[in-house]
Amino acid sequence: MFDYIKGILQNVSEENRTPSDGNKRIQVATCALFIEIARADDEFTNKERDIILSVMKDSFDLDTEEVNELIINAEESVNKSVSVYEFTRLLDEYLEKEGKFELLKNLWRLIYSDNTLNKYEDNLIKRIGDMLKMEHKEVIDAKLQIKQEKNIT
Repeated sequence: MFDYIKGILQNVSEENRTPSDGNKRIQVATCALFIEIARADDEFTNKERDIILSVMKDSFDLDTEEVNELIINAEESVNKSVSVYEFTRLLDEYLEKEGKFELLKNLWRLIYSDNTLNKYEDNLIKRIGDMLKMEHKEVIDAKLQIKQEKNIT
C-alpha cells in the first residue's frame, strides 16, 4: 500500500504516466489538501469528513467506496508528507485559474463548516493560495463568496 501511494506522489517521467495515474495523483493531492485544512484546527469532525466525501464525489465522479479509499490514501500521504507543497505543486500544474478558484472556495466551505475561522486554518489556506499562484485578493474573494453563501458576518 505504501509503495502504491509513494508511486502516485512521486515525480515519474511523463512517458511512464498513464491517464489513470495522473487522475489518481490529482485526486490524492486534492483530498490531501482537504484533510490538511480539516486537521488545521486539531478537530477532524464527522461533518468535515462528510463535506470532503461530498466534494470528492462531485469533483471526480466517484462513488462512496472509492472516496473512502481515496481519503485513507490521502490521510496516509498527509501523514508522510513534509508540507502541503508536494500537493499544491501538482495541482498548480494541473488546474487552470478557474479550477484553483473553485478549489479555494471548497476549502473555505470546509473551513466554515463550523461557522468559525481558526487562525491556523486561515494561515494554511493563505499559504495554499500562494502556492497555487493565486493572488491574495482571489483567496479573499473566494472566502467572501463562501461567507455570503453561508450568511456569515
